[in-house]
Amino acid sequence: MTTKAKTITVPLDEAVEVEGVTYSSLTLRRMKAGDALVGEGVESEAKTGFLMFAALAGVSVEVIQELDLEDFEKLTEAAIPMMGKSGAKALEEAKAKAKAAS
Repeated sequence: MTTKAKTITVPLDEAVEVEGVTYSSLTLRRMKAGDALVGEGVESEAKTGFLMFAALAGVSVEVIQELDLEDFEKLTEAAIPMMGKSGAKALEEAKAKAKAAS
């Protein structure tokens, strides 16, 4: 049986400061079933994604919103193995939809 990483740390190229705290990296934990509920009642898919990343990183959504776009893309790629099969599939579908729209 392969042991899966419980966390992954993503170094940020551009540190962000929110409420006096500077973040130069974010550590994501593996997704739990209850994390699928963080976007409950939120109409925006983008906002739901931001809330999910905030939950996995243990930070406020404002930290995710302040990320440089390239750092956000790195975070997205790093999150895929932490989200389980269904979470990773949903993330890939959202990325494809966003790419098609641009």
